[in-house]
Amino acid sequence: MKTVNALEAKTHLSELLDRVSKGETITITRHGAPAAMLVPVEPKGKRLTHREIVEGMRALRKRIKPDRMTVREMVEKGRRS
Repeated sequence: MKTVNALEAKTHLSELLDRVSKGETITITRHGAPAAMLVPVEPKGKRLTHREIVEGMRALRKRIKPDRMTVREMVEKGRRS
């Protein structure tokens, strides 16, 4: 997390907003004390990484009993719901 003083924030607001839109959080200080925070509208961690997706699929595969329902049956059931 980056910290900038109020004068720097005023001077470089456009640049700071660009950085925040990419996920960075910036604290603005006044006389050395935190006064405000610039935070992204959407939390940075919303998108899953490839590794997280694969791990989730593996965990799902372990929970599903292969003899109960095929993938095709699950898709068809989902379409009817």
